[in-house]
Amino acid sequence: MPYTSAPTVVSSIASQSEADAFRALNEEWISRLFTLEEEDRAVLADPFGRIVGPGGDVLLAHEPGSDAVVGCIALLAYPDAVFELAKMAVAPTAQGRGIGRQLIAAAIDRARALGGARLFLGTNSKLAPAIHLYENAGFARITRDRLPVADYYARADILMELK
Repeated sequence: MPYTSAPTVVSSIASQSEADAFRALNEEWISRLFTLEEEDRAVLADPFGRIVGPGGDVLLAHEPGSDAVVGCIALLAYPDAVFELAKMAVAPTAQGRGIGRQLIAAAIDRARALGGARLFLGTNSKLAPAIHLYENAGFARITRDRLPVADYYARADILMELK
């Protein structure tokens, strides 16, 4: 089910070319600001096997009437109806147009549609615009001991959960 709102159309990943766009968008910002970790490489190389297959989803923002992917966000499924919001990226040329806000809203809706009871994320204090978007969407900071996973990204110095 596509989520639509100007200026982009958001829908679930459906092709290898979209998987390639998802990988490229994320590799760009992670490599520029941090270090691409092995877990990043594994997830980005196989979103169908690592995200969609286990019960999650990857949502992509497309320019209307185009195949161009300008943004993405992933929902990783965990046991007990827990989902992680991850791998959000918006192409530098498309930033400032509300695409990140649209992707977060679509991901929250999709997590609920998939039966999610809990939604969390990890981010970094360097990513102030993203943190602001998460807070506006209803996420609040939590401590590491509230994470539903034991081993988590080293770069995540801010952890949040949808309230």
